[in-house]
Amino acid sequence: MLGYHALLVGLLVGTTALATGLSILNVRHGRREMRENEGWLESSLGIEDAGTVIDYERATTGLGLLQSWVLLAALLGLLYTGVLTDAVTLLVESGLHPVVQGVAFFLGLIAAQRVTSAPFDLYSTFVIDEQFDFNETTPWLWLRDFVVGLVVAAVLAGALVGVLLALIEFLPTLSWVVGGWLVVVGFMLLSQILYPRVIAPLFNDFEPVEQGDLREGVESVFERAGFEVSEIYTMDASRRSSRLNAYFVGFGRAKRVVLFDTLVEKLERPQIESVLAHELAHWKKGHIWKLIGASALQVGIVLAALGYLVSTEWVYDLFALPAEASYAGLFVSLLFVFPVLELSSPIVNRLSLAHEREADAFAVEVMGEGEPMVEALATLARENLANPFPHPWYAAFNHSHPPVPERMRYIEAHTPDQQAAPE
Repeated sequence: MLGYHALLVGLLVGTTALATGLSILNVRHGRREMRENEGWLESSLGIEDAGTVIDYERATTGLGLLQSWVLLAALLGLLYTGVLTDAVTLLVESGLHPVVQGVAFFLGLIAAQRVTSAPFDLYSTFVIDEQFDFNETTPWLWLRDFVVGLVVAAVLAGALVGVLLALIEFLPTLSWVVGGWLVVVGFMLLSQILYPRVIAPLFNDFEPVEQGDLREGVESVFERAGFEVSEIYTMDASRRSSRLNAYFVGFGRAKRVVLFDTLVEKLERPQIESVLAHELAHWKKGHIWKLIGASALQVGIVLAALGYLVSTEWVYDLFALPAEASYAGLFVSLLFVFPVLELSSPIVNRLSLAHEREADAFAVEVMGEGEPMVEALATLARENLANPFPHPWYAAFNHSHPPVPERMRYIEAHTPDQQAAPE
């Protein structure tokens, strides 16, 4: 049994230590590269003070690392002080149906994680973001988001966990793994409909782009991209932050492109059109379906591993858990599987990176030139204080988009008169 304990602690501590090492390496690499390329930062991105970007990267990274280690310490404390065993024993003795016990168990874990993370989010919002002029939210709005987010997470997680635990309870291993895979993939597809139509509007207001100069730009891009004009929305992101962004979500009638109002305010019409063309590429090239397919494959592998682990005795013996508490065995099994998923993240990120390059190429094709997209990327990097020079190892594990200089080099290859980005 000691070997299993060593393996579990090694996976949990090892992946956190790896993330810590990569993060520190990333901060140092970014600082060095920004100091060496201050001229390019100013001329190409409009960043006059590289020190501000460096300080922001250092502050957010430090807070993130502290949060990771605190959560890990809390988890290990839960496991090795007997709190987990006592909690499961109480649930078993309650006489509730095992599925109900399991739902209560996982909802308790979600609530504990959210409450433990809350002080870090407060510090990030009202100290770091305030210091770097990002924060636009109020304490009341933050509290509302926290409560609504917790309720939404409880409802969605409770429903999904309840179905999975029912399958584990009433079906043999192979059957519940197959059934669980169908349920999780169905949930992933359903989320593409629920998020834009139900969940996102709980936090932000979305206004259709219906008239004016922006509407003309939208229609122009759709026409050049070979689409019928569909649902394009602006989101009141400025209620919470001054950051700039845009995203594509959904499929079928639920698909939509969302532009942050901060992005609409900061970018000129050609730049907005290039960003919109980039987002449309995710639709045109079927990226949503490809990512869902890759995720479905990943889910199948994870559930197969969980099916094996939950059926073993040592998973329960590890923390003296009752054998009838399959939900507790599922939780311990997840602790072995999740670190492995983290280690495999570069594989998943490679697909997303390919999609982003494909979307940039499509934007250049639609716009007929690369300059608007280059200018949009420069503004996004400048306004969001993004580190344009992440360390390659860190980026492999954490970035779904290529670094800004790399994206600009690709686009500039189609616009020879622009200044080249540094290698």
